[in-house]
Amino acid sequence: MQDLAGRLNAICDAQPFVTSWYVKDLQTEWEADRGGDDVLPSASTRKISIMMHALSKVHEGKLKLDDPCTIEARLQEGVFSGTYQFMTPGCVIPFRDVLVNMIITSDNVCTQIALERLDRDELNAWCQRIGMKSTTHRVNFPAPNLPWDVSVTALASTTARDQGLLLDLMVAGSKDAKAAAFLGATPELCQLGLDILSWQRLRNLIPCLLPDGAKVANKTGKGQRGRMDAGVVYKNDKPRFIITVYMDQVPLVMPDGMPGASAMFATAGRLTRTCWDMMA
Repeated sequence: MQDLAGRLNAICDAQPFVTSWYVKDLQTEWEADRGGDDVLPSASTRKISIMMHALSKVHEGKLKLDDPCTIEARLQEGVFSGTYQFMTPGCVIPFRDVLVNMIITSDNVCTQIALERLDRDELNAWCQRIGMKSTTHRVNFPAPNLPWDVSVTALASTTARDQGLLLDLMVAGSKDAKAAAFLGATPELCQLGLDILSWQRLRNLIPCLLPDGAKVANKTGKGQRGRMDAGVVYKNDKPRFIITVYMDQVPLVMPDGMPGASAMFATAGRLTRTCWDMMA
């Protein structure tokens, strides 16, 4: 497996931008990372913890999955991701569908709806309690058109290891009531969280080079100067490995003239495919 880590690092070394990653083999418990504890912008990968904290509130009885939620015009202002920015204000969906759309299309109207039903201090305390020591949620909705060099301390931030830890806890919680209770949830709610992640529509990072139909439960992110993704990759319908990838300080145009985004897609895809090929 050390050979795997070397191959992953070689993929990163070939790029003129910063890449942090964390990988865990769910069969052997082997794990490795590159800059796994470096604090970086979380962008929308933060929504995994928002979802799981919200599901813990469902378990507490403070929220219900069938609670009606209204799409309001004020929540559509300045939103550039997801689909509800285009919907007619006033339409009503259940809270379950708010969480689904927050994840699978990274819908930021739905993200605001979810966060307005949560307390951000409690969310941060929950992250700290479960071991996500370097993860901080600072704002409900970032201002649009932020500069490329915006400080990491101005927005939500996390680490590759923190996001890998959360996914690992979700996988464990889906199988064991005690592990689920550590997240403040139940096995059924942990499985719901993994199911929602597996319905992801944005598949151009971790899943992009996997065989057609490969199951991945992941959440992508797009920041001012990079992209990121965190997911559980399945084989034979069972969780096989966890991989999180954070790319930062990526130029808009690469030295070969190609868009920086295409290099990020290829890097995340190659890292994941290498793990796929080397983990039987």
